[in-house]
This record gives sequence, C-alpha cells and structure tokens, in this order.
Amino acid sequence: MARYPLLSAVRGRVRIAGALVSALVLAGALTACGSATPSGTGSPSAAGGTDPGAFPVTIEHKYGSTTIEKAPQRIVTVGLTEQDALLALGVVPVGTTDWLGNFPGAIAPWAKPKLGNAPLPTVLKDTDGPQFEKIAALKPDLIIGLYSALTQEQYATLSKIAPTIAQPKQYNDYGIPWQEETRTVGKAVGKAKEADALVQGVEDEFTKAKAAHPEFAGKTALMATQYEGYFVYGSEDPRTRILTSLGFKTPPNLDQIIGDKFGANISAERTDLLDVDALVWIVDSLPEGQATLAKDKLYSGLNVAKQKREVFIEDPSTYGSATSFVSVLSLPYTLERIVPQLTAAVDGNPATEVKPAA
Repeated sequence: MARYPLLSAVRGRVRIAGALVSALVLAGALTACGSATPSGTGSPSAAGGTDPGAFPVTIEHKYGSTTIEKAPQRIVTVGLTEQDALLALGVVPVGTTDWLGNFPGAIAPWAKPKLGNAPLPTVLKDTDGPQFEKIAALKPDLIIGLYSALTQEQYATLSKIAPTIAQPKQYNDYGIPWQEETRTVGKAVGKAKEADALVQGVEDEFTKAKAAHPEFAGKTALMATQYEGYFVYGSEDPRTRILTSLGFKTPPNLDQIIGDKFGANISAERTDLLDVDALVWIVDSLPEGQATLAKDKLYSGLNVAKQKREVFIEDPSTYGSATSFVSVLSLPYTLERIVPQLTAAVDGNPATEVKPAA
C-alpha cells in the first residue's frame, strides 16, 4: 500500500525539523503539564500483577539505556505498534500514535477485545515527528518507541518528559521483530514471564502452519506494494518476517539491493527480483492493482505473473492493516487469512484461484 512507505519517507524528511521546532516550546508544555489535567483519558494504565523483582529494570536501545524504577502507570507509545503488546499484557496506554486504519484510540479490531471497558487512549499524530507538547500533557511516566525511527534529538526531548525506550540498535529502524517488541514491553511493565508466554503462543501457531504446509519450505517469497512504482520490503521488515516464519526464504540479493532499510523502490532493471514462488502484493484496490501490473510488460512477462503465483491483499480492509501492523495480537488474525492464499499460490497449478480474503 502506498501510504506505508510514504508515511515513513515523509517522517524521515521532516523528523529533525519537527523535533527542533517542538523542542523550543517544550519547556512551556512541561511547566503547564505540572498542574494541568491531562487531555484524553483520565484513567492511568495500571500494570498490576507484575513479576517479583521486576523493578528496577534497565532496557538497552539505540541511544543508550533506560532504567524504569517502578511499574509504570501512564504509558504513551510513540512507536506505531506497541499498543498491541501492552493490551495483550493487560495494560492500557494513555496515548497511542496513529498509523493504519484510523481506528478509534488507534486500537484495531483484532486488539479491541483486550481494551475491555477501559477508556480509549488519546491518539497522537506523527506526520512531522512526535507531538511533544501533547505527550507532555498526558503526564506519562514511560514513553515507548520500539517500532519507530526516533532520532537522537527526538529521543533526548522525549526523555525530558519521561523515561523513554527507543528502537533497538541491532535492527534497522522499523525493523524490531514482534517477538522482541513484545518481550521488551513485557520487561518495561514488569510482566516478562507473561510476555514470553504470549510470544510462545503465537510462535506455536506458526509452527503448526509450517507443519501443515511443508510445501512452503525453501520456496522464495516477497512482499511488495505499488508505491512510486514497485516498493519491496526487506528481510528485516515485519511483513517479510511473516513469510520467512512460515518457511519461505527471500531472494538472496534482496537486502543488497535495497540497502539497510525496511524497504525500497526497485528500478525497472531489477523487476526480476519480483519473480519469486509467491509474491504478496498490498494494494489500494484489487482491480486497479491488477490492472497496473498487467500493463507492465516487464512484470507481466515474469513467471510469477504468468503462473498466477500472486497474493493480493487490499489495504483498506482490516486484513490489509493487520498484514502491516505486525504484532502479537494481529498475527493470528493475519495467519488465518494469508496461509490459505499462499497455499493456493504455490500449488504449481496456474488454474488455482488465489481468492481474496476479507
């Protein structure tokens, strides 16, 4: 879907400028929030039932380390997917950052049952970097930005508001695996054991799917979208990890071509990269997406197109959002839909229809 890479590209161009401008007025916001009533929900996100000896805990990240002295009560997520890990652990954040689907509170349908009767979080925007003043007004005692591309400047500014956990240094920005995101969130709220159990539960679902579909093993697969031509996701992108966790492998030169990013556009000369055993397209519209591909002589001449080895996922659907919003709560929803599609795509029979999934 075009807006996934577009959102990140825009964020990257204006992030530093937004941080510098916001930092100039942050002092006023911090002073004001000392006595003002926080906007949005007034209910703290209590992390009750923590593991014995869970605090203090120190978490390493791209910009150093952050120590959390006690169970946080008011958490704001400036990353794009951490709210699912929090909700799965029984913790409701007071602030979330909007990304996909325009869901109330930035809580998607697959996660909403975990909200219970708690108030919806206040939704923040990140079109030009974190909204520092609004974050400060929520009086957080912990800020989480694991699935993010926070800059050093932004991290420093957020840390003046509350202890902040930035993205890990060992992965590309927006490259943290959902398992590590869940476990890191678990440590931050004192529920490491519960987080481990949640991760194991979803990994068991992948294991069952792989066992039921040995035909996936070793076949090449790729995720792509029609953003400014053809945009492919790299091996560290959570979307791609869905495929590799099912037994598929990525083209051997994928990361060499796109560089150390979560994804990139490929030139017409490298359309051959798309000629895999199963190609998952995230598109705005199924008819329009297919028509665009059919008009491309280079693409339509590839075996992946001629042999109908394509999987199409429409972005405006909840399924489309779940495919990109990779989390401990979204993955069971996604697996239920994508596994049958992949099965049809790799069965070796071009006549097999890869049916759309809602």
